[in-house]
Amino acid sequence: MAAGPEATVTLFDPADRLGGILRTERLAGQIMDVGAEAFIARRPEVSALLAELGLAARQIGTTGARPLIYSRARLHPLPAGTLQGIPAYPQSLIGLVDERTIARIGEEPHRPLAWRPGADPSVAALVGDRFGEQVVARSVDPLLVGVYAGASDGIGLRSAVPTLAAALDRGAPSVSAAVREVLPPPATGSVFGAVAGGYQVLVDELVRRAGLDWVQVGIERVCRSERGWELIDDEGVAHHADAAVLAVPAAVLPRLVEEVAPRTAAAARRIPIASAAVVALALPGGVPLPQNSGVLVATGERLHTKAVTLSTRKWGPRGNVELVRLSYGRFGDTIARSTSDEQLLTWAAEDLATIFGITTEPEDYLVQRWLDVMPQYGPGHAELVAELRAGLPPTLAVAGNYLDGIGVPACVAAGNRAAASLMTAVGAKNPA
Repeated sequence: MAAGPEATVTLFDPADRLGGILRTERLAGQIMDVGAEAFIARRPEVSALLAELGLAARQIGTTGARPLIYSRARLHPLPAGTLQGIPAYPQSLIGLVDERTIARIGEEPHRPLAWRPGADPSVAALVGDRFGEQVVARSVDPLLVGVYAGASDGIGLRSAVPTLAAALDRGAPSVSAAVREVLPPPATGSVFGAVAGGYQVLVDELVRRAGLDWVQVGIERVCRSERGWELIDDEGVAHHADAAVLAVPAAVLPRLVEEVAPRTAAAARRIPIASAAVVALALPGGVPLPQNSGVLVATGERLHTKAVTLSTRKWGPRGNVELVRLSYGRFGDTIARSTSDEQLLTWAAEDLATIFGITTEPEDYLVQRWLDVMPQYGPGHAELVAELRAGLPPTLAVAGNYLDGIGVPACVAAGNRAAASLMTAVGAKNPA
């Protein structure tokens, strides 16, 4: 452990198991992740962590199956030649948008572009202005809703597509040209990775290697003490800490640090949060699902689900069942919080029938809710996070999916940054 043999690490978490949104369950005897499901393989953080833990052989890739988009009550191939659904060429969206929109995409490079370097409009504002609302609703929103549980009108360009913003800052003459400039070449390997045996394998090995003490209580507030910090738990007991990483959702952070870091608490309150629910199903083997990794749903469709993951098609066979995940809940609605399990299961059955024509009863099922844990990366999010971090005392740090990215690699990076900053701060406070 980088902190040295004299360091004692205590983890406070009232949950029934460690891992948070990294949660692995069994359906019909098969392993299935019902929180975070995959990670971007081209980012190094998760691969490096698996290697450090001796788990490199556990990293797996997808089968190569591609997703579909459900738009106007039909299934369409996910467009090629786009960046988060933003087209480089009009041909990319033929069949998904109408001919008028195709013509508008083709004309976009010839329209004057007013771009201010450093600007951070919402994705919808830029794409809607340059290409039209059909591109937003049918190509861009399906991807971003699947990631953030929020539509592109509430997601900043610099968070969702930072390379595109950078190309525009460098003087790209149009959005189409900027997309062509930064569009990555076709991937030679799997774009997404996962952990064989589920994320629980990673969590268990992290816990074993860290040698930490797990105290199964929640922390309600952080107070200063003469020796550092007192962490007051939900039973009123105080726990001493020289330094602490507050790895909690953005919605929880304000109450913890209100007394000691009011600027941080105020910044955290300005981060919008969504909730989501996952309906995981084990369908009988042989159910006629398409050979695709899943379905992303366009805005305005008469479905309840926002995305369907065909897990068995995406990752390969697992026993004699077809594992399927349906995601529910968008920013601004209360579906995940207020809809019963029975109603979610009914919607799942209806959505599968509508999309695929499947009415087969599942062999097993599970409903998992994730309440107030999906941050919305709105315009100006990076500045907001910088303000949040700047308000913290040196021996307090934060980690989580609301800081530098919502995916697992970004969360690993945020955790590494938090740990490194605390070791620096403690070392400066107690020089050898």
